[in-house]
Amino acid sequence: MNRLISYVIVAVIAVVALSSTLFVVDQRQYAIVFALGEVKSVISEPGLHFKLPPPFQNVVFLDKRILTLDTPDADRFITAEKKNILVDAFVKWRIVDPRLYFVSFSGDERSAQNRMAQIVKASLNDEITKRTVREVISGERGKVMDGIQKKVTEEAKQIGVEIVDVRLKRVDYVEQINASVFDRMKSERARVANELRSTGAAESEKIRADADRQRTVILAEAYRDAEQIRGEGDAKASQIYAQAFGQSPEFYKFYRSLEAYRASFKTRNDMLVIDPNSEFFKYFKNPGASGAAAKK
Repeated sequence: MNRLISYVIVAVIAVVALSSTLFVVDQRQYAIVFALGEVKSVISEPGLHFKLPPPFQNVVFLDKRILTLDTPDADRFITAEKKNILVDAFVKWRIVDPRLYFVSFSGDERSAQNRMAQIVKASLNDEITKRTVREVISGERGKVMDGIQKKVTEEAKQIGVEIVDVRLKRVDYVEQINASVFDRMKSERARVANELRSTGAAESEKIRADADRQRTVILAEAYRDAEQIRGEGDAKASQIYAQAFGQSPEFYKFYRSLEAYRASFKTRNDMLVIDPNSEFFKYFKNPGASGAAAKK
């Protein structure tokens, strides 16, 4: 019985010893094997590997995937025109030199992120202080990101990190000057609107004046043509009357007298104060004159 217990104890010790000497490296990880604080080897290939049992050797795993540095708050910077802006950026990075990275930060990812955040902030400050707000926002935004990535990459190499990408998520004014910027934009839009209204009113007056001029010209030409046609018609009528009445002058005189009587006595209350012996009443005095004129 004691021998069986001894076998079991030996087996357990062997399993424990074996498990402490074997370790698995995932394809998403680096494995750093160190002994007594000194780095012995860096394993980047996935699989089953061996080491000495603790405390002779220990293993630290590092993530080899692309990681993201994204600060929760935007940082304040001053542009070339001395305006305060808030810039929010993020960085894509990964470990390319596990040994240097471990020596720099003892494998602490938070310390690495804090260091890279300082590097990114310093690079942002260098790029933004020599540009205007318009250039940072739209005009040279690509150049700003390229410049930041170049500077951050150079700094990151010293800590075993590769910078994959740097992007600006948001560029905005600080709250203290947002209101004044909005007021200036509003004033500018109001000025443009007033200019458009003035231009429209001037164009409207121009069109209205041209329409009135064309109307006056058209009416004048129409009146001229109408008067010309009326004159031609009157001339033609006079010619016809002259030809018709020239054949019987006495009948013409009688016809004209009837028209004069009709025009003078339109109603029963019309009254004329005139000499009865005047030429006007010639055909009232001598009714036969009309008959004689008709016979002729």
